Amino acid sequence: MVRRIIQINEEKCNGCGLCAAACHEGAIGMVEGKAKLLRDDYCDGLGDCLPTCPTGAITFVEREAAAYDEAAVLASKKKKAQTGEKILPCGCPGSQSKEIKRAEPCAAPMAGTQPSELRQWPVQIKLAPVNAPYFEGANLLVAADCTAYAYGSFHQDFIRGKVTLIGCPKLDEGDYSEKLTEIISRNNIKSLTVVRMEVPCCGGIEHAAVTALKNSGKFIPWQVVTISTDGRILD
Repeated sequence: MVRRIIQINEEKCNGCGLCAAACHEGAIGMVEGKAKLLRDDYCDGLGDCLPTCPTGAITFVEREAAAYDEAAVLASKKKKAQTGEKILPCGCPGSQSKEIKRAEPCAAPMAGTQPSELRQWPVQIKLAPVNAPYFEGANLLVAADCTAYAYGSFHQDFIRGKVTLIGCPKLDEGDYSEKLTEIISRNNIKSLTVVRMEVPCCGGIEHAAVTALKNSGKFIPWQVVTISTDGRILD
């Protein structure tokens, strides 16, 4: 029969495994580091996996495919439950999206330590899902990954109270602007802070963030902060 079913572009897939985790039917699995539709009859065609894909690798197509078999899906789930089978969506379970809830510390931290201010995971721009709940009403921080090493109070001065995304335009392939545009467009972002290093290659992350803000058509407060290689705020 011809019906609506997902299609995965392996060239766009970055292997994060978020789609496999979102597929409650078990239709998607990770094969050699790429997402793959394992069984047509396990795909219900509703597309719970689509909004979790950070690269837009999943789309709907109309093609000849086996009908969705709910009984087979339920039987598979029952078998896994009985055997205690737990299949990680990918080789890196740390790429799964989550919000981090932190209680207020009841005592001072150990001498020489500072509490983490990070409130969500993942932090890499390329791994972050576009529609994660923590983006709603967020103050967004887009930072070059070197900034947290150069500036000693990065957590307290920049991460605190923000959703954090990091990247390196020199080391990562592709442009961040398209992904950031989707995040800003699809969510109620309250403000945007860009933190970059003084080195020229860091101009790429500033350009991507500012371009994304313009392309989103939204008018929100934004600022760019530049850190020197010896750890000072330059502007």
